[in-house]
Amino acid sequence: MPILDFYFDFMSPFAYLAHTQLPALADRYDFKINYHAIDLPAAKLAVGNTAPPNVSMPVKLRYLMTDLQRWARRYDVPLVFPKTLKSERLNLGLYFAINRGRAEDYLRTAWLPTWGQGGDMGNEELIADVAHSMNWDVSEFLRFLDSPEAHDRYATDNQEAHRRGVFGAPTMMLGEEMWWGNDRLVFLEERLAAIKNDGGRQ
Repeated sequence: MPILDFYFDFMSPFAYLAHTQLPALADRYDFKINYHAIDLPAAKLAVGNTAPPNVSMPVKLRYLMTDLQRWARRYDVPLVFPKTLKSERLNLGLYFAINRGRAEDYLRTAWLPTWGQGGDMGNEELIADVAHSMNWDVSEFLRFLDSPEAHDRYATDNQEAHRRGVFGAPTMMLGEEMWWGNDRLVFLEERLAAIKNDGGRQ
């Protein structure tokens, strides 16, 4: 079974959009998704991308919002710009989910109230509600977000992403073969189909 590394940051709307499609691709082409949270602004800086954020460029932001809504309509999913992009604590929660074998469910659950409904992803009540929706002990989850384990694993994922040349989100990798962006899913699917037709050999 091929393993696809999926690098994301909850602040990325295109990572949200890509993930609405990725689990179905995994089922269709018999591959496993390994989830990795990254600090997207840090990933950009690591490769020398010092451009201002999109939210500080009104003309580009207007186009970006139009483009996002086009993709949301194509996928038939909701998309509402969240109140903030303070994603670190939700990113840290990935490792709690991985420990319980529920990474895919966690991403889907956490993206619903944020990019799906426009909530504040840095708000502690929203974060607690995500844990509650996962049927987790909320206090245990919130303690984990402050733990050395969570921060160490997040740092490791970021270091490994930088080593592999990840410069944006979403990034999908099979071995060292990379696809960056929701709009590259079509090329990823072509590659996965070729692997499946070749008996799983990459």
